[in-house]
Amino acid sequence: MDCHRDNEHRKMPEEYYQLLEELQALDFVLLELNLYLDTHPNDLNAVRQYNDLVKKRKAVRRQLVSIAGPLSHFGHDYVSCPWNWDDTPWPWQV
Repeated sequence: MDCHRDNEHRKMPEEYYQLLEELQALDFVLLELNLYLDTHPNDLNAVRQYNDLVKKRKAVRRQLVSIAGPLSHFGHDYVSCPWNWDDTPWPWQV
């Protein structure tokens, strides 16, 4: 099977930018909760909030990957043909 590849930057749908912003916000909150839980490991409400946000992050990430392709390599995301790991734009390019 021959895979044709367009090397130009792709224009992403508006949903991509919304999901990327949501993923970045979730990552920020999860990092802050992680730091908080390092010093307050018995805070059940914080643990519940963390786990709820992990679930939400997984869903948002799954949607983003379905639109834009892989966000991680080394077996964390599926790729397509042509090999799309290095397709642009990268999240930091938008």
